[in-house]
Amino acid sequence: MKLRIVHETVYRYDRPVRNLVQSLRLTPSIFEGQRAHDWAIDVSGGIRGPGFRDGAGDWIEGWTVRGPTEEVVVTITGRVETRDTAGVLRGYRELINPLAYLRDTAATRPDGALRDLAATVADATDSLDQSHRLSAAVSDAIAYAPGRTAFHTTAAEALEQGEGVCQDHAHALIAVARCNGLPARYVSGYLHVTTTGEAREAAHAWAEIHVGSLGWVGFDPANRCCPDDRYVRLGSGLDALDAAPIRGIAAGQGIETMDVTVNIEDLERLQEQSAGQTQS
Repeated sequence: MKLRIVHETVYRYDRPVRNLVQSLRLTPSIFEGQRAHDWAIDVSGGIRGPGFRDGAGDWIEGWTVRGPTEEVVVTITGRVETRDTAGVLRGYRELINPLAYLRDTAATRPDGALRDLAATVADATDSLDQSHRLSAAVSDAIAYAPGRTAFHTTAAEALEQGEGVCQDHAHALIAVARCNGLPARYVSGYLHVTTTGEAREAAHAWAEIHVGSLGWVGFDPANRCCPDDRYVRLGSGLDALDAAPIRGIAAGQGIETMDVTVNIEDLERLQEQSAGQTQS
């Protein structure tokens, strides 16, 4: 699939801030399932700093905005070619030992209910079967319901509530996988459409579980599938905060608000539609 992505994040402050420093994890990962073209990142009024590839294989670059300013716009544009690898992260280079992803965080720390959910797959035939069944269990336990949870909602809280969004599904799957000794991590990225064609937030999140000789395999409980060619992978971490596409700090007393818009277009479908209109 050939996708064109435009992602804009607007930060506004009720009082001018003096300076703003951001760390951006907004460049598509390099592996067999995707390849980026003409990828560009721009920060309004910003000065691009050094970039580096971290131990997890993510490209991170720093930006500085010198104020005073009341608004900062981060814009990402580019094209990505994707193909379905059945969720397996083939050809991806990183240095971190998978066992590092057994460590809990505040967002993924299991309670009794999460441990009970993890125990429901005790009769799984192997780690891959176990991972698929854990993902399905999370899908059944947490209904997709936008607006019912917040960024700081934990996996335990989402399970107790029985509702959440992709972030909550990912956190819960990570928690139950780690309960069973499976390294698991949070992944941020984009999703073109759901399996049913239903429109949801194009900025998306899912989990990866380290499954024996297969290595890292993606699971998306929010859509009951493994990532395919509709998905674009940006970066990963122990949880949503650790894998956040944009992290930053502002110098000043202004209260920050944020608006995010993501537009993803299937270029091949657009070409087909254009050709059909021309013929008609």
